[in-house]
Amino acid sequence: MLTPDMSVWTGRVDAADGPSALRWHQMVKPLTPGCQAGIALIGFACDEGVRRNGGRVGAKDGPRAIRQALANLAWHQHCPVYDGGDVRCDDGDMEGAQARLAEVVASAIAAGHRPLVLGGGHETAWGTFQGIVSARPKATVGIINLDAHFDLRADEPGNSGTPFNQVAKWCAENGRLFHYLVMGISASSNTQALFDRARQLGVSWVPDVMFEPRQAEDAFNRLRTFAEAVDVIHLSLDLDVLPGSGMPAVSAPAARGVPLELVESLIGVILDTRNTAAADVVELNPVHDIDNHGARVAARLVVQFASEWEP
Repeated sequence: MLTPDMSVWTGRVDAADGPSALRWHQMVKPLTPGCQAGIALIGFACDEGVRRNGGRVGAKDGPRAIRQALANLAWHQHCPVYDGGDVRCDDGDMEGAQARLAEVVASAIAAGHRPLVLGGGHETAWGTFQGIVSARPKATVGIINLDAHFDLRADEPGNSGTPFNQVAKWCAENGRLFHYLVMGISASSNTQALFDRARQLGVSWVPDVMFEPRQAEDAFNRLRTFAEAVDVIHLSLDLDVLPGSGMPAVSAPAARGVPLELVESLIGVILDTRNTAAADVVELNPVHDIDNHGARVAARLVVQFASEWEP
């Protein structure tokens, strides 16, 4: 079990308003053996995959930035939230860090918690997925990725653009079907080779242009149909699915993106299925944040998880 740095959980105390005026920093506790089932925040302080992929590094500091943005928010949750510490990658051994993340995720699931992994680059997802299949070896796992990119690159060694190709290879080697749905795909951000690979692998996707009032319901119906066909869901949220105007703090800001209110609705529909085993929120890069806007958006989405994803 990791040792969290609880010094990040500081903020305002409204003592005069009594026990109903609590904030996150007063309620988040360290994750310890035997604690009541809740949301386990697990950091993946790694952007080695982004570096290998030629992106803008800095996402390794994302987990701390999200916690700092959460700390002073008002507490309205009914479910406990724990800080499970950070898996770090300070030596370039991304594969070793992903294996350690998998162990932490699997342990959290086994203890009845809902692991919410704070990335880090999107290489985070390969570690999260391995943790799910370790904890639920007989379950059919469906991946729902809210992302402008397929992240199906065939590069070796792996990087932030390869996690779901690695999952596809694992499925083929283990006699499993590859269940993968991507919502928010930007045609201009994915080469024809990636679209061809997605078709070959049987991937389903919804382009960003479908998230308009006249078409959005079709996208939501496709999401519900996908969720009904699997036992558990791995929900991966790449913050670059959001418009770059509101989320510049990522490696590859989106020119168009999917509006925040629709991303929140998508998360709500997924969590309503009650079969999400683990989730990750990735790619926040504080180096490119503007007045902490990106961190605050990421924190708002974490609050949604904590409010709607109860064990």
